[in-house]
Amino acid sequence: MNLEQELIRIMKTNENLMRDLEWVRQLELPQGCIAAGYVRNYVWDYLHGYPNRNPMNDVDILYFDPSDFQEETEKHYDAQLKQLYDPYDWSVKNQARMHIRNEDHPYVSVAEAMKRWPETATAVGVRLDDDMNIEVIAPFGLDDLFQMVIRKSPYFKDEAYFKSRVRGKKWLDIWPQLKMM
Repeated sequence: MNLEQELIRIMKTNENLMRDLEWVRQLELPQGCIAAGYVRNYVWDYLHGYPNRNPMNDVDILYFDPSDFQEETEKHYDAQLKQLYDPYDWSVKNQARMHIRNEDHPYVSVAEAMKRWPETATAVGVRLDDDMNIEVIAPFGLDDLFQMVIRKSPYFKDEAYFKSRVRGKKWLDIWPQLKMM
C-alpha cells in the first residue's frame, strides 16, 4: 500500500471526516479541500496510537477561485459551515488571494499555495471527488507526514517564525515521536 492509500485508509477511521468532506463538497468550491491540522494532527494521533483525537483549533478549508478575492465570500462560507456544525472553528480561505499576503507571484492552484506553508507535513489536504472517493493533495508528498518529520518548506523563508510556530504549538510535547529537521 502506498502512502496516499494509507492516508485515505487512516482518514476513513475518522468517524466525522466523510461528513465534513461532504459538507465541503456541497459548497462546490473549486479545488475545495480540508487541509492542514485537521489532516496532520489526525495522522500523528493515529501513528502515536492515541485513542482520542487531540482537540482541533480550527478546520482549514481551502479553495482556489481567482475570480473572487473578497474576504466576505470566505466569511459567508464559514457561516454556512458553522450552521451545519457549530463546535468547529471553520476557516475557509481562497488560496488564489494568498499570494498577496505572502508578497509572492500569483498562485495557480491550491497545491501551489500550500507549498508556501511553513511545514511540509502540514501541506496536505483531502477532498471528495464526484464519486465520493477521497482525493489527496500533497505538494511535498506524504513522507514527512508519515515519518513524523517537522521540516520547513523550502518555499517558506522565515526560519524564526517556523521554529517559534513549532514551539508555540507544542507539537514535540503532544507527539513525542516527532523529529525536528
